[in-house]
Amino acid sequence: MPTRTLQLVLHYDGTGFSGWQRQPDRRTVQGVLEDALTRLCAGPVAALGSGRTDAGVHARGQAVGVRVPERWTSVSLRRALNAVLPHDMWVAAVHAMRDDFHARYSATSRRYSYYVGTDEGAASPFRRGTEWAFAKPIERQMLDDATAKLAGEHCFRAFAVRGTAPADDDHRSHIMHAAWRERHGGLVFEIEANRFLHHMVRFLIGTMMDIASGKRPLADIDALLAATTNDDVSAPAPAHALFLDVVRYPAELYFPSEA
Repeated sequence: MPTRTLQLVLHYDGTGFSGWQRQPDRRTVQGVLEDALTRLCAGPVAALGSGRTDAGVHARGQAVGVRVPERWTSVSLRRALNAVLPHDMWVAAVHAMRDDFHARYSATSRRYSYYVGTDEGAASPFRRGTEWAFAKPIERQMLDDATAKLAGEHCFRAFAVRGTAPADDDHRSHIMHAAWRERHGGLVFEIEANRFLHHMVRFLIGTMMDIASGKRPLADIDALLAATTNDDVSAPAPAHALFLDVVRYPAELYFPSEA
């Protein structure tokens, strides 16, 4: 049967999911999406994500590659999926892609944001599911000083879960953008890189918040970037305040009419 390659841009509230990857007896993003696709296409359809998000992590730009029967257009598949997906998942867009598109390996960068609540309202039930309520005083300038050290290419072995990358992996990432900005009720950290290691953003946030709250010195960022293990990194920040915002691909992978 002729097929076409499509990219889904997926939003989901990670609260009710045990992460991205399909697991037996667990509700996962991939599992729910593949079940919906199989129902619509009357046969198994694999959904390949740009990367795995952990349990509790949200997305408003997860890219998913699928191959579906040719009768499905970008418009018709989006409409049909949004009619059958649960309330905590939504397809924001569907793009027609060239057949050599790969959701994971074709990506040139990914962008995440992390929300920290610093006012009393961060404890509200309307905010605590998507923010880290941080009650300790913080030195705002220390966050900027720590972030400035991240720009460019570094080894982030100290900011990754041990054993989750191949033994010969150099654990290097190129940080294209990293910045904290003020928002009503707190702060948001934005970071974009060519790759992210397992828990990397959360380890970075946890370490920077420890620095900004006086638990460790600014010089520890330099030491951790030079470290060969993750023994001295701070505990990772909670997963529920992290969002996958954007996954970028080369323009030539999109069909011209849908780029």
